[in-house]
Amino acid sequence: MRTPLVIGNWKMHGTVVEARALTTAIRDGLKRPRGVQVVVCPPFTALAAVSEVLGGSPIQLGAQTCHHEPAGAHTGEVSVPMLAELTCRWTLVGHSERRKEIGESDEVINLKVRAVLSHGLTPVLCVGETGDERRQGLTFNTVEGQLRAGLAGLAGEQIAKTVLAYEPVWAIGTGANATPAQAAEVQGYLRGLLSELASKEIAQTVRILYGGSVKAENADALLAEPEVDGALVGGASLNAQAFIGIVRKAARVGTAGKE
Repeated sequence: MRTPLVIGNWKMHGTVVEARALTTAIRDGLKRPRGVQVVVCPPFTALAAVSEVLGGSPIQLGAQTCHHEPAGAHTGEVSVPMLAELTCRWTLVGHSERRKEIGESDEVINLKVRAVLSHGLTPVLCVGETGDERRQGLTFNTVEGQLRAGLAGLAGEQIAKTVLAYEPVWAIGTGANATPAQAAEVQGYLRGLLSELASKEIAQTVRILYGGSVKAENADALLAEPEVDGALVGGASLNAQAFIGIVRKAARVGTAGKE
């Protein structure tokens, strides 16, 4: 069975003082989480402070993006070795906001996935369709293109070390999350593609998260789906009690197992 994974993506929220307070509340509320893995992804400016607060905690640190080069003349960028030095073990790659606002291409995202893996961190590759693409019946085409491009050139053992996050763009920050059936349908399709790109055995080990207006109120139904292996949480991760509630729901699934 795949252990549920819950990742909090704080996006561009939180000063260092605020990040310390939020991390402390989450850490103290989840002293020994069982049956679930927990990761928080604060802004770059708060990574060192959050790393310090999490010292010795089972909660792990992640970053929201990275550059694919280990060093160089890339003003404003942060490399994977820099993240590793701060105890980051995870990095989001290809979040829809990066694709749209920064113009990250599939090719650049593939380079980032490779860089993250080469330095021993876990990439969380984000894929998802826009509202227009769903209405036009292009959901599967879109996520397949993003998945194939993001994992292009990777060997099966490398794919086994990745995590996927299905985030329908139309659900991010809108309050209109995908139904459990919609999430399961797309995530099952992605797992089928992983079988083709790697193997059926590897596809069964890769965790596929759902993201897009995940809250404590809808987490139970989403996490009950066999294809949903956890959640990439945005706004709700900025509230310690809300985030802890989602983690606890995932932990119950992880401890009890799924039908």
